[in-house]
Amino acid sequence: MILYEYPFNERLRTYLRLESLFRRLGELIARPYPTDHHFALVTIFEIMDVAARVDLKSDVLKDLEKQKALLDSYRGNPSIATELLDQIIGRMDECFAALNAQNGKTGQILTENDWLMAIRSRISIPGGTCGFDLPAYHAWQHQDSEARQRALEGWTAALTPLADALFVLMQMLRDTGVPQRVAAENGQFQQNLPTGRSFQLLRLRIDPALDLVPEISGNRLLVSVRLMRADANGKLQPCAEDANFEITLCA
Repeated sequence: MILYEYPFNERLRTYLRLESLFRRLGELIARPYPTDHHFALVTIFEIMDVAARVDLKSDVLKDLEKQKALLDSYRGNPSIATELLDQIIGRMDECFAALNAQNGKTGQILTENDWLMAIRSRISIPGGTCGFDLPAYHAWQHQDSEARQRALEGWTAALTPLADALFVLMQMLRDTGVPQRVAAENGQFQQNLPTGRSFQLLRLRIDPALDLVPEISGNRLLVSVRLMRADANGKLQPCAEDANFEITLCA
């Protein structure tokens, strides 16, 4: 099944972007090749750009506090496993303390590294990191893979508190959803959202064998999915077929 996720607000849109970048970064650092480590640096700079939003750190800390308060309210409930609840709350406390202890924006300490900033200033230029432009960077790419990995892990440490906090928040959000099978008639699906609940994320799973691409839109009142199929030129065209897929609404 192919999973598509659609955020209902701008804050969650930022969270999803950062989560995707952090997952990509982890995969690239683990690989041994210089090209992968080049794009790991590209990803670090992308994370710094997204995380430069002034209120991001504040939003994440507030969300952690909100979720912890919600979990604390479950204490004493006989249906709740107290040991597991304590583990989750402890994990959230660790994430809150680590992120709160950072001064300034996420990755700000990396801006004090002149070598990194020289690469950052050139990396957006097509071919701007060639050996004749950045000989020191060219030499770094010829170090053994373990040395490069250690360096990347050291730079990534400045971003880890934000990554850990986001992973916890996104997992908790996704766990609130209950999957349901739905049918799109003539390639169209709409569902009114129940009042009194503030949904933040829609997750849609569809069988790749159907060769369909969902075009999702939504707000606090309504979710709409239009099924599309790529033509011979790769352009998406509306599809009038009936099809089943799975959706999950996370509040």
